[in-house]
Amino acid sequence: QVQLVESGGGLVQAGGSLRLSCAASGRTFSRYTMGWFRQAPGKEREFVAAIDWSGDTAYYADSVKGRFTISKDNAKNTLYLQMNNLKPEDTAVYYCAARLGFYYYTSVNEYNYWGQGTQVTVSS
Repeated sequence: QVQLVESGGGLVQAGGSLRLSCAASGRTFSRYTMGWFRQAPGKEREFVAAIDWSGDTAYYADSVKGRFTISKDNAKNTLYLQMNNLKPEDTAVYYCAARLGFYYYTSVNEYNYWGQGTQVTVSS
């Protein structure tokens, strides 16, 4: 099993940047493929970005492509999401997720482990 703890959320003005981190417990972090999701009030949880077990291949939702970068440091057991040029519509609780596997996955139902979430608020 793996436990996930997100950090790095906060309040930022439109056009600003934030970097989210997701620290994972356990000694087999490199065996996990991981993703970031977000959930705004009154909306369903949606896919943001995912990365394969090695950290070499990433995939992004169209809404964040070119602005967000996902990365995975297997030596530090940490997943990151660098968010640039933030927009008010990026406001949400951001969750990291993990599952055993090699490729990346984009559906909520494909992940077994979730963090508690971190709030990101972008003001206009």
